[in-house]
Amino acid sequence: MEQQANDIILATQTAWNQASALAVEYAFSILGAIILLLVGWLLAGLFQRWSLRGLARVRGIDLALAQFFSSIVRYGVLVIVFVTVLGQFGVQTASIIAALGAVGLAIGLALQGTLQNIAAGIMLLVLRPFRVGEYIETADVAGTVIEIGLFATELRTIDGLYRLAPNSTLWNTPVTNYSRQDTRRHDLQVGIGYDDDIELAMRTMMSLAEAEKRILADPPPSVFIDNLGDSAVMLTLRYWVASPDWWDTTREMIKRVKQSFDKLGISIPYPQVTYHNAPPSPAPQGRDRKEA
Repeated sequence: MEQQANDIILATQTAWNQASALAVEYAFSILGAIILLLVGWLLAGLFQRWSLRGLARVRGIDLALAQFFSSIVRYGVLVIVFVTVLGQFGVQTASIIAALGAVGLAIGLALQGTLQNIAAGIMLLVLRPFRVGEYIETADVAGTVIEIGLFATELRTIDGLYRLAPNSTLWNTPVTNYSRQDTRRHDLQVGIGYDDDIELAMRTMMSLAEAEKRILADPPPSVFIDNLGDSAVMLTLRYWVASPDWWDTTREMIKRVKQSFDKLGISIPYPQVTYHNAPPSPAPQGRDRKEA
């Protein structure tokens, strides 16, 4: 019994000595690791703020894009600090980097669609094919841009509906931006009857364009005969207006042309077809004699 107690005491002393030796051996490593973690955490936040301020000064860089890149800088610093701390304890950092690469590849494959939207969002924020407040149209969506995010773009349709479009659908398709250019052209086509006075109709349309203050003088408006249709002579009034005034101006000009033509007696004919009833052709003489 006494021998067992001595063995227990001896084992306890041995374990304590080994623990003390390990504590002494790794004390500086643990202290250095703690210091590295604290300093790395502070540096990561500092680098994030510096990168955010620097990117915010760059013209054309969206705030969301600047925050995204600054967050990447912060997490990159933290990963470097973490790998350095593990190296203090003799861990092979090469295997850790390889494992992190494998994990990143797996996450990238799992989130392929999401990462595609992020990449498209970054390109949209950098190249700026459209901005907030502009009206755009694609093959699948049309509306005024409310917000451009890293994953999706928010739009408001012309009838007041909310629409969320993934960035990949906007990046991989042609986009028509109706608000980007300062001016916009409109071709107002009107058909008049063949018996109406063409010169009078053209002068009337030109005077209406010159009297409208929203129509630009440079380039000047013009009126010309577009084509000769089946039921009407097609006249075109071509003019330029500022993009914000395009919708209201075009609707107003259509109304004024119709009212002016009605006052002057210039007809805007409906599509029509004229039929001619030809008399039946007489039967051949030789056939009549035979029948008789």
